[in-house]
Amino acid sequence: MFKKMVQYHRYHQWKKGDVCLDVCENNKRIARPKLLFLILLSFISFSFILAPLFFTSAPPTLSVLYSFGFEDEGVVSTSSDVFASVCSSVSNGSICCDRSSIRSDICVMKGDVRTISASSTITLYRSNGYGSQVFGSSGENDETFQLEKIKPYTRKWEKSVMDTIDELDLVSKGENSATRHNCDVQHDVPAVFFSTGGYTGNLYHEFNDGIMPLYITSQHLNKKVVFVILEYHDWWISKYENILTHLTEYPIIDFRGDNRTHCFPEAVVGLKIHDELTIDASLMGRNKTVRDFRDMLDRAYLPRIRGLIQEEEHESQLRTNISAVSPSAKMKIATTEEKREFKKPKVVIIARNDSRAILNEDSLVKMARDIGFQVEFLRPQRTTELAKIYRALNSSDVMIGVHGAAMTHFLFMRPDSAFIQIVPLGTDWAADTYYGQPARKLGLRYIGYKILPQESSLYNEYEKSDPVLTDPDSVNNRGWEFTKKIYLDRQNVRLNLRRFHKRLLRAYYYSIAKKNGHVHHQIQ
Repeated sequence: MFKKMVQYHRYHQWKKGDVCLDVCENNKRIARPKLLFLILLSFISFSFILAPLFFTSAPPTLSVLYSFGFEDEGVVSTSSDVFASVCSSVSNGSICCDRSSIRSDICVMKGDVRTISASSTITLYRSNGYGSQVFGSSGENDETFQLEKIKPYTRKWEKSVMDTIDELDLVSKGENSATRHNCDVQHDVPAVFFSTGGYTGNLYHEFNDGIMPLYITSQHLNKKVVFVILEYHDWWISKYENILTHLTEYPIIDFRGDNRTHCFPEAVVGLKIHDELTIDASLMGRNKTVRDFRDMLDRAYLPRIRGLIQEEEHESQLRTNISAVSPSAKMKIATTEEKREFKKPKVVIIARNDSRAILNEDSLVKMARDIGFQVEFLRPQRTTELAKIYRALNSSDVMIGVHGAAMTHFLFMRPDSAFIQIVPLGTDWAADTYYGQPARKLGLRYIGYKILPQESSLYNEYEKSDPVLTDPDSVNNRGWEFTKKIYLDRQNVRLNLRRFHKRLLRAYYYSIAKKNGHVHHQIQ
């Protein structure tokens, strides 16, 4: 979750129109218009809202998969048309930038596009004959028709993190200049340029600011696209290899590490993102989008999960020498195991490695087993293979965890599963905004467990009347640094097991009802 909560809250207020400042004061001084004028104005506004519905045809189905649909924007088969209407039609030899979104800028370059990594430049060469002449540092005539600057990361509104992102120069020049930068590698498919800097390293942001926008940007290209990455990380490539192979069939390029001149017929710089298609803005508000992304994840991880199962079966045979058992005995053992596992709902407990840990984890595990759960305990590390986590959660009935970035793993759960999020002091808004609401939209049975002050380790550090315990909102209002320092970095949880037992028992009975076919799935 590690992001600037206060800044992000401001962003949400901006989006909803809650921040009015001087505008509201000015409106008070404006004379109230006549009723007829108001009616006329409302009619005009309503017409503008409905016009696209009457004059825009529905987007075609792009593939056998559920596609990440842009129902509002009219997806068509050409790559540039997937972006906002500002760049819906990009002529050959031109650069078009859409900077209208508060989340991200995105530019489209069409024609003879070449990379010059040493100068952080992507150059589009076009025919001469128009444009102003600009003399370069060498003093030679270097025709430049257009210059754009962009930081290809999806948190545009957050200055502190954007200051850490590498900036690219997008330049349109005359064709005579191209002779100084001959193509070392010629590609016949478009490129998508983006950064894996910023908050990369935090699972929530890796999905919310990276994987999902990358999927949105590239899905219509049917894997015929080359990804060019700024601030490239080998571990990121390894971690998301299963997903990336479903987005592109070409090798990924390290922009800084590869000094060769790569040439493309078209380039998209930055990632497409829609205000409603992210975790923190209720990505799951579009049912089709949910199914698209979940379907892709299933297909991405299924081959590896099959391999993991085969490896485990082989190891099990070696340990138990089951190969010496008769075929009939093998069948009997397998049938018994299958029945036992079917009867017991499976709960996965996601443990934290630092702050906001559950201090009485062992007692929680024992209680879950006593209720009747099959328990799997996960303590994810940065190096933990996502396929293993995906397998555990995709086969689970219930997930339990304390609010934090690891709760992003709810994306791996099947619809109708139950998700119990333990909400520490001072994290109510973030817990519901980032995970509670999206989980409900995904079709999960969401159960929030808000701890009492006595269940927080902070209870032993502060006076019982201290606002840290009695009024967390007042502490959060003092600024993000206070929230992070007190509630995120220094707080652990010791569950009141008698109180928590009620939530866990509710999830158990829900899981049993689901197994018996008494739960009917319905995405909100």
